[in-house]
Order: sequence, then structure tokens, then C-alpha cells
Amino acid sequence: MPKKIRLKPTVGALSHIRVLDLSRILAGPWCTQNLADLGAEVIKVERPGSGDDTRGWGPPWINPTETIHGQRISSYFAAANRGKKSLTLDISSLKGKKIIEDLVRVSDVLIENYKLGDLKRYGLDYTSLKKINPRLVYCSITGYGQDGPNAHKPGYDFVFQAIGGMMSITGESDALPGGGPQKLGVAIADVITGMYSSVAILAALNSRNETGQGQYIDMALLDGIIALGGNQVTGFFADGKVPFRYGNAHASLVPYQVFAVKDGEIVVAVGNDTQWQRYCEAIKRPDLAQDKRWSKVTGRITGRSELVPELAKTMLKKKAAAWISVLEQFDVPCGQINNYQQVFQDPHVIHRNMKIDTAYTDGTTVSTIASPLRLKSTPPKYDRAPPKLGDSNHEVLVDILGYSETAVQDLKKKKII
Repeated sequence: MPKKIRLKPTVGALSHIRVLDLSRILAGPWCTQNLADLGAEVIKVERPGSGDDTRGWGPPWINPTETIHGQRISSYFAAANRGKKSLTLDISSLKGKKIIEDLVRVSDVLIENYKLGDLKRYGLDYTSLKKINPRLVYCSITGYGQDGPNAHKPGYDFVFQAIGGMMSITGESDALPGGGPQKLGVAIADVITGMYSSVAILAALNSRNETGQGQYIDMALLDGIIALGGNQVTGFFADGKVPFRYGNAHASLVPYQVFAVKDGEIVVAVGNDTQWQRYCEAIKRPDLAQDKRWSKVTGRITGRSELVPELAKTMLKKKAAAWISVLEQFDVPCGQINNYQQVFQDPHVIHRNMKIDTAYTDGTTVSTIASPLRLKSTPPKYDRAPPKLGDSNHEVLVDILGYSETAVQDLKKKKII
């Protein structure tokens, strides 16, 4: 059997991949930013004059004094669109459709999050485009997926956190003050669907390496948010008991929660029975360590209403810094509850280079969060700031597609780009 030839890694793991990005808002852009960070060339197609809706979702603004086509760049847009080229294009026009078809011929991936059936009206659905490029990986992201009784419905992250079960297990217990369902502080349905979409696209590209054929990918925010509840849902499948809200406590571990201390609050996360023994030693409660009721995690779960108040009284005896110092000496996971200013002052976060600065040609700097995908041989790259609207029209049309300067000017005159 012949040996596989392994090529030397290029600048980015995906530097040989071109992505045509017809998505907007968050789930799709989050996915394509992952691909851009890994080296893919991402061409973001936007509406002429206005672009992605999130360009206007401010304040905060990247540069409050600067406007691009009458619109400032919001931090929301910047958070999900680093590393991309912006092409403004009216895809509903015949010439706009022709440009998309030309780009499909030289692209590897197309991602879109239009309403069900919208792109089919323009002849830009997968069935139509795979005739042009059978190797195309085509990823659609919608709220409910491409089939089923609710496939036609629109929806945003908040809606899917509700109907997908996430809010039913998030928030304080109904028995306590402030109890009730609560959404997460980030658009988790969008983000997780974007991440799952990245995985699906990479899997499809890998399959294409073997078969020579692209394929269609059907991603749904509802599927993504339900999948995220895996351990809770699997427990429900096992015993039929509907999971409920524990607030800052944990359904399967005790103590694994917030404790009030002398000058505030800290998190203590005891993940196994060995850590429980070390925790008891650290807080000088040998009586609890020796009590057979609490020696195993099952006993601590079923007896939490009796055990936790005892722990809470002990934790009030020291300040946060003192407790963290002691607990860390005993290798008990713990930490203070940081706001984002404190997060980016943390020496370890600084060491991990989690803040990334990219610059425009005019010197304006944009700070975003680094990719957590730390490949050692082909690391993420951050060589393009979030794009200004239409900043790559000339590059895409002239350099990639070979359009003449006259043709480009004609497209501008007719407001197609």
C-alpha cells in the first residue's frame, strides 16, 4: 500500500480553504470566525449600504467618532467577524447571483442562515449550487432546521434557551428569593450552534478528501441548545425525573457552589471524594471528614440540606483571599467571582494571551478575545481586523474573479455592490 504524503503545514491549518459566508448576526459569523482564525480565507457577503445587522448593534462602538457608510462598527459585530473580507452584494439581482455562482466555483464552503427557502428563490440553494461545484460543502443554519412542523418559524437565541430547556435549569431555585427561570448571560444557543457548525464543516471537508464530494449540512439552534444539556437530559432519560434549577449549586456534586465568606463570596468545587477529604482538612472540619454519611458523593448529594449549612457556617470565618490561599494549598478547586475587568487583569489570563489586538490601516485598534483553539504547529492567526463594509470588493471581484475595472464600476453604478 503506498505511503500517504504529508505536506508541510502552511501558515494556518485551513489556509487552503476558501469560505463564502452568507450568514449574519451571531451563529454563522461565530462559525466562520473560527475558520478564519484557523487560516481560511473567509469572504463575508453583506447587504450594500448597511451590511450585517449587528454592525449597528451599539453602543459600545469600536470607534465612536468614525462612521463607515454612515454606520459605526459595533463591538458586537467585531466580536464575531475578525479575519474576514467584506464583499457588499445584492444577491437578489441577476448580476449579484452570477457573482455568487462565480465565487462558488472557486470556494470550498458556503454557509448561510437565511430563512427556510429564501435562497432557493434566487437559485442559490444547495441543489442548484452543487451542480456548479460538486465539491462544495454547504452549511445552513436556521432556528428549527430544514424540516419538521416548526421549520418555517423564525427565532432568536432567547427563544431557544426557553423552548430548548436551558432556562428551566438556569437560575435560582423557586424556593429561594429571586427564584425562577433565567437566560444565560451570553447568547449560548448561537455560540454553541456556531461551534457545532465549525465541527460539522471540518468533518465534511475531511470526508471530501476521501470521496471527492461535498455535502449539505443542516444545523439548527434548537438542536444545539438541547445537545448542550447532555448530562441533565441523559439523567432525565435514565430516571424520568425532570431536572430543576439548583442556582449556583450542582445536581451531582456537593459541595460545588458559591459560599459567602467574611468579605464577599467565593466558589468551591469539590469534584470527588478525595477532594472532599482535602477540603475538610483545609477548613479544619475533621468531624465532617470522618462522618460516614458524607464520605461518598452520593451521601453528600442526598444529605445536602443538612451538610451545606454546616459548611456555610465554617466558610464565614475567613476572608476570600485567606480561604483561596488555604484551599489551593490543599489542591481544592476554588476561585473568586470575577467581573470581566478582573478577568483580564488575572496574571494567568495575561500569560495565555487571551486579549488580541488587531489594527486597521488608519491605526484604529480593535481588541477581541483570542481563539481557544491552540494548535501548536498551525496556530490561529489574527492578521485582519473585523472588516469595514465592502473593504474587499475590489480584491474579490478583480483579483479573485478576474472582473475588469470597468465591470466593477458598472456594478457600483447599478448598486449591485
